[in-house]
Amino acid sequence: MTKKLAALTLSTALVALAAPAFAQSQGDWTVGVGVGYLDPKSDNGTLAGFDAEIDSDTRPIFTVEYFVQDNLGIELLASTPYKHDVTLGGSVDAGSVKHLPPTLSLNYHFPTNSAWKPYVGAGLNYTIFFEEDSPLGDLDLDNSFGVSLQAGLDYMVTEKGAVRLNVRWFDIDSDVKLDGNDIGTAEIDPFLIGLSYVHRF
Repeated sequence: MTKKLAALTLSTALVALAAPAFAQSQGDWTVGVGVGYLDPKSDNGTLAGFDAEIDSDTRPIFTVEYFVQDNLGIELLASTPYKHDVTLGGSVDAGSVKHLPPTLSLNYHFPTNSAWKPYVGAGLNYTIFFEEDSPLGDLDLDNSFGVSLQAGLDYMVTEKGAVRLNVRWFDIDSDVKLDGNDIGTAEIDPFLIGLSYVHRF
């Protein structure tokens, strides 16, 4: 029994050692390409006296990360423009808006001896709104600046490549004007669920 237990322990250790290392070393770069599902929270504030609802959207996302120390990286998130329809009172079409959510984060990647690599991060987001369109008049949303938090998990498929699943939260609030008049604040605060391929250079 002791020999069997020792053999099992040794074989498990060998499997762990044989897994792709993907060590995040100081000076490394990673580039990620994938898709991101952006889902605003359910209660999006009150606009012009009506409860606002902002729908979800899915777009390509891109990340670049530079490791300033082992396992500690600075990451920039970018995407193609997200587009959201806005509804008031559950039925009134208030229009649509596009935005870009560039986000700069500091990420810590937990060192492991397996192909699974979890990480967490925190940073700052600057959301740029544009192409606001509304049948009700001239719609305008102020740009937003706020914090962002994330957690993710990489699964190594090669020594330098990984499939990444991550979840981000953004603090996004925007003052809204219609025909130059303040009508309230859009409280978006979305989650972004991302699936990407990440390559280390």
